[in-house]
Amino acid sequence: MKCLVTGGAGFIGSHVAEELVKLGHEVVVIDDLSGGFEENLPSGAVFVKGSVCDHKLINDLFGKYKFDYVYHLAAYAAENLSNFIKRFNYHNNLIGSVNLINASVNHNVKCFVFTSSIAVYGHNQTPMAEELTPEPADSYGIAKYAVEQELKRCKEFFDLNYIIFRPHNVYGERQNMGDKYRNVLGIFINQLLKGDSMTVFGDGEQTRAFTYIGDIAPTIAKAPFVEKAYNQVFNIGADKPYSVNQIADYIAEAMGVEKKTVNLDARHEVVNAFSDHSKLNSIFGHGSEADLKEGIRKMVEWSKKQGFKSSKKFEGVEILKNMPPSWLEDYVQS
Repeated sequence: MKCLVTGGAGFIGSHVAEELVKLGHEVVVIDDLSGGFEENLPSGAVFVKGSVCDHKLINDLFGKYKFDYVYHLAAYAAENLSNFIKRFNYHNNLIGSVNLINASVNHNVKCFVFTSSIAVYGHNQTPMAEELTPEPADSYGIAKYAVEQELKRCKEFFDLNYIIFRPHNVYGERQNMGDKYRNVLGIFINQLLKGDSMTVFGDGEQTRAFTYIGDIAPTIAKAPFVEKAYNQVFNIGADKPYSVNQIADYIAEAMGVEKKTVNLDARHEVVNAFSDHSKLNSIFGHGSEADLKEGIRKMVEWSKKQGFKSSKKFEGVEILKNMPPSWLEDYVQS
């Protein structure tokens, strides 16, 4: 089958593209390399450097390759930062998605696989289940939920099949270690590689279920070949929640260093966020779940080979009001 993977040079996208190549499919990757790297691309995939926001490029690709399936993983997935970059967030995460949906309808794509986010739930009861009414607490979650709604409407209007996954707190090899705005495990490891202390927002007792990439990429890749999954929404990820403080303990242990943390002012964020996966398991079966310490060990081994990555400030912040002081200092100084 001919498969398009957006964001396929990024973290989750490259693993999904790799799984599709292993399954023998023809894979085309589009990525603007804003957060991905060419070395992440699997051998055998066709690479197109470009943005999903370029609707002409998207239409040309669909016309050329006649895709059977679309896997949409391209996004700027910084939940907290999204509140301060609203225009950028909606342009990339919503309008870019609409470009792909339009092309999928016009070119009769068989199924559109979309990676949404646990962020759509917001301040909701835990464990978060698919039947809960989403109440996104940040602009990123709002954009993701809007795309979900658009896909549901397009099924009704145009019979475009879809599968929506809501992953959460995914970690592992190929994560962008130089991004200081997202992915707490990568941030902590990168800080320790530099010899700095790990920075913890608030008291560190906020909880998440941290998901190893190897546990979810195969399921996402095979999803459109499981017809029972069509036109449904699935939480996907690990079951057991851990506090940020526990994560700091495990990372320091895996790095073989003394735990050093600095507590920063608390952010406006969801305190406890973890999901129920019984619906996913009923369709795809109960897959493997990596032991968190073992998953962190694998990520640390990979990260040590990469070395410390410099973190750059986000260019183009639109709002400074109420920004966390540790981020704000970049913009005040400039």
